[in-house]
Formats: sequence, structure tokens, C-alpha cells
Amino acid sequence: MTHDAPALAGRLSQLVQVPTVTPPDGGPLTPERAQVFSTFQALLREFYPTLFAVAEVATVGRAGLLLRFAGTGEGTGATALGTVLLMAHQDVVPAPTEGWEAAGWTHPPFDGIIADGEDGLTVYGRGTLDDKGALLVLLEAVEDLLVEGWRPHDDLYLSLGGDEESDGPSAVAAIAELERRVVKPVLVVDEGGAVTTGLVPGLTKQVAVVGVAEKGVVNLEVSVSADPRTPAHSSTPPRRSPTAALGRAIAALERHPHPAQLDDISVRMFAELAPYVPGPLSAVLGRADQLRPVLAQVFPYLGAEMAAMVRTTTAATMLTGSSAPNVLAAKATAIVNMRVATSSTLADAIRHVEKVVTRAAGSSLTVDVRVLEGHEPTPVSPFDERWDAILAAVAGSYPDALTVPYTMLGASDARHAARIAPAVYRFSPLYMSAAQRASVHGVDERVAADSLVRGVHFYRALLTAQA
Repeated sequence: MTHDAPALAGRLSQLVQVPTVTPPDGGPLTPERAQVFSTFQALLREFYPTLFAVAEVATVGRAGLLLRFAGTGEGTGATALGTVLLMAHQDVVPAPTEGWEAAGWTHPPFDGIIADGEDGLTVYGRGTLDDKGALLVLLEAVEDLLVEGWRPHDDLYLSLGGDEESDGPSAVAAIAELERRVVKPVLVVDEGGAVTTGLVPGLTKQVAVVGVAEKGVVNLEVSVSADPRTPAHSSTPPRRSPTAALGRAIAALERHPHPAQLDDISVRMFAELAPYVPGPLSAVLGRADQLRPVLAQVFPYLGAEMAAMVRTTTAATMLTGSSAPNVLAAKATAIVNMRVATSSTLADAIRHVEKVVTRAAGSSLTVDVRVLEGHEPTPVSPFDERWDAILAAVAGSYPDALTVPYTMLGASDARHAARIAPAVYRFSPLYMSAAQRASVHGVDERVAADSLVRGVHFYRALLTAQA
């Protein structure tokens, strides 16, 4: 099939125009939401007829798809190592359908506008980077190979999640189905890092950052309550109220972050970057192992991304309190989202929060910290022939890029696969500038059409050992 830059941009534009906004947690899809995902999947079947004709297709969860391509025992590429699972997701986070200009968007988020951008022909819209662009190039590569007569050496599975942005129940169902079939993938690739520039000051070389581990995730409900017999009218406020105490507790979490520590993955990443960094910083990064304590203390002052690399992060998100303007809150509550460092555990992270908020709130009020949901950090994937397959695929699609490992700071469907697969790598084979990375879940999300072409080459190289 044709996968030059304009053709790929056109197909991605059509996918963006189907607003597959993440279903809310729990419960079946509404008829309206189910129709949106049905429309999107019909478009996939139209674009990739050979792929859907060859695959065994199962619906998993509310809107997920699990596709199996039977191995033939012939051929080369990643599937010659054993069963491979490649993942992407169909759903996107919300974006304004009205007032989008006031929100800062250049084009309507769900129009899939194709226009000139900083890197040439560019597709604008929600999901172009997260994750419809990566889904497109994966399916393009597999369709193209199947049309050419290629078949995988061992079984190839594609998991196309339908609700990754709401903790991935479709992916959970897909992994459960693989467990039921006693399938144990030797290699998993899902979204995560990307090809970028400016990773550290002075570094001009393109770098492909591949997640070899993923931070843990935990949501806590932190609440502060007063004695129920305390007067609730705002005209006679108490000296210490639950709302003010909760505010002090949240502020204390910002003042007393989790301990900083440079892990082994970061040390390896910096050591591999060091030869390409000019000036004294090259020597510093090259000695990252010996300078762990110093770098761990310095990085938090170099920006949010660098700070998140070296510690468990804590962010208060949702707040609730009083039911009316003149009613004092008997109980004030915050949801605290934490991304737990690979050098820590959920238990350690929760204990830190409990200690900080209890001390800050004061002894006259009741403080409760309740775990809503959580996942431990994933194991570190190996640097063996499977890592080498990723390196070769990057070299076949971005020949000027250096590939380095990193710890994924966000969450992906891949964390659910970690319990059945020994080697899980998180990488979207797309170029993302700093501005583009900031547009993920933000404003003016966009991808260059040339990057889509390179993404197809990545998956072709991975599956066949040739670009």
C-alpha cells in the first residue's frame, strides 16, 4: 500500500476526526460512545483489509482489540526470537470542541488539519502523538508486509487498547486472555519514549529514548475531618478547619518531596550520552555512577522532567470540600497521584505521604490516607538480543539517532504486560521536539508526516530485520 508522507498524513487525519475520547472508568460503554469506537474500528478495517483478513480478531474489554497472526516457522526479525506482542491504543484524552481558540489551539482538536509546521507537512489534532500516530504506523507496517507475502516466524499479537487513558481495563483484559491461552511473549513494545533532541544541555544529536522500566502509579485519597459536632456555619469558623488543614498538608507535600536517588537506568543513559555532550558536562555525565548523590540533588532544580527522573513524584489533583458557600466543610478531601520511582515501592511512598500530611494537618483534626488503586514499578527489561532488536530497528528508521534507555515517567498499557513478559520496551517511533512532547495531553498536539514514514520503517525493521 502507499505510505508516503501525504498518504499517511491523510489517513491519520481521518483517524483523528473520530473522537475516541477515553471512556470513564467502570461500567459498559454508552451506546453513543460504543458507536464512536465502532466507527473508528470500521475505519481501521477499511484502511487495513489484509491485516484484518489474516488476523484472528477478538474484542477484549469494552473497546479493545486483540489480533493474532499465526507463526509459520519461517522468516527473520523479532518474531524469530519467539512470540511478540506489539501494543498501541485507540483512545485519547479530551480536548475542547468549542472555545478551542481561547484554549490556545491553532486548529480544532478533532478536525485532523494537515498544514505546514516546523518540521514540514504536519497533522494537527488530539491523538496524533498519543497514540493514534503510533497505532497508525504499526498497522501500516504490518499491512504492508502481509500484502508482500510476509508472515511472522512465531506468533505475533497486536493489542489495540480502548481505554489506556483510564488505567487500561481493555489491556488488562487482553493480558488476561493471553494468560488464558498460556501465551508468554518474549518481547513487548508499547508507547513510551520517542526520538527527540535537546535531551541535555549542549546535546545536538537526535536521541531515541526507550523505556526499559516504568514508574509505579498510586492514587491516594487524603482527607481531613473535624468532629461532627463542630458548628458548620461559616459565620462562626473554628480556629482550625479541615479545609485549611488540607491546604497545609498539600503544601507540606510540595515542601517535603520524596528522597531523590539516581537509579541504574539513568546512570546508563547518561554514560551513553556523555561522549556526545560538549564541555565539562560530558565528564560529569560520564561519571554519573560516582556522582549519584550530587546529581540526585542537582537534577530537581533543572526542570520538572529532570526532577521526576530522580524521585517519586506527588501531585494533588482533585479537591472536594463544602457543599455550599456558607457551609464549613466537615471533611475536606484531595486525590493525590504519585508516580513511584523504580528505586522505591508503593509502601515506602505511602508512608512518606502519611507522615508528611499528618504532621502538617495538626493533632486536633482526623487525617486519613486511603489507597484507591496502585501498581508497583515494573521490573527492568533486559539488555540482550531483544534490546539489540530495538537498537537495529531504530538504526533502520532514524540512522542518525543514538538509542539510550530510560525510566518511563508516565503510565502505559505495557505495565499490565510486565507480569507475563520478561522484556517490555516503551517506545513510540516518532520524532517529538520539546514543544511536541509538551503538547501530549496539552494544546496543539501534532506530528510531522515524515515522522510517520520513519515510524513505518521502524516496525518493518523490527519485524523483518530490514527497513
